[in-house]
Amino acid sequence: MYELRIPFTFHSGFAHLVGCNGILCLTDYRTNRHSMLNDVFLWNPSIRMFRRLSGTCFKRRRLRDFQLEFAYHSQNNDFKVVRISKHFRNAMYPPEVEVYTLSSDSWKRIELGISWRPNVLIYDCNCGFSFPFVCGHLHWLLDITEGSGQHKYRSDMILSFDVNSEKFRKIPLPDDDSFKGINFVKCLTMFKEKLALFQFQGCLQPHVTVCFVWVMNEYGVPESWNKLYEVPIENLTIFGGFTKYGTLIIRTNSGLVEGLVTVIFYSDCYNLIRNFI
Repeated sequence: MYELRIPFTFHSGFAHLVGCNGILCLTDYRTNRHSMLNDVFLWNPSIRMFRRLSGTCFKRRRLRDFQLEFAYHSQNNDFKVVRISKHFRNAMYPPEVEVYTLSSDSWKRIELGISWRPNVLIYDCNCGFSFPFVCGHLHWLLDITEGSGQHKYRSDMILSFDVNSEKFRKIPLPDDDSFKGINFVKCLTMFKEKLALFQFQGCLQPHVTVCFVWVMNEYGVPESWNKLYEVPIENLTIFGGFTKYGTLIIRTNSGLVEGLVTVIFYSDCYNLIRNFI
């Protein structure tokens, strides 16, 4: 293991890793109360150089950081940082988007380009983990509350951003009755370079969570969503995603459990995972 000292500092004293693709993208762990938009750094440890991405396209608007993602632009051999910001005083307004391109060392505003219903009351990301970069697209899973007065309802939306064309699109969730409820936690991830969706549901057994795994076999085709398997896990505390080779990583109260080690919980869980990795 090789230890590196970060050659720059943050207001909170803690760094948050946005992404890594030969170059590290880092930002402050906590939002800066003064500017509301955190500094972003690109750092190449191999050549001991970094760049601070200061500034914004929205200097006269009161915005705060909502989501920050980092991706490699394969067509131009370039790197991009995508910042999605919320309006500070009005959560109903649609998000504002700006993209930083390393080669030009500049930010530019990007239109969301999708319909945003006027009765949206609030929106947030459904899961706090980094979202997957699949088939040249970044993805976010939005939890949206709509309605008025006492009539409110929630829905989910997968927001996809093409790094090459810089266009957004919506991707429907699996057409399954289980996604119509609100008492489930959902997370986007990647399974063997395919877009995947985790759904967590409580179980009649105490301290047991059932994890449903959906995979989009053909990217961008909603009909290709397929329920890969469902796994009961005892004392689940943290979902870590999948490794490059499809091994499921979770954390339980008993420590870090990876892939086949889940046999210590349920024999059928072992068989399910063994068949798919």
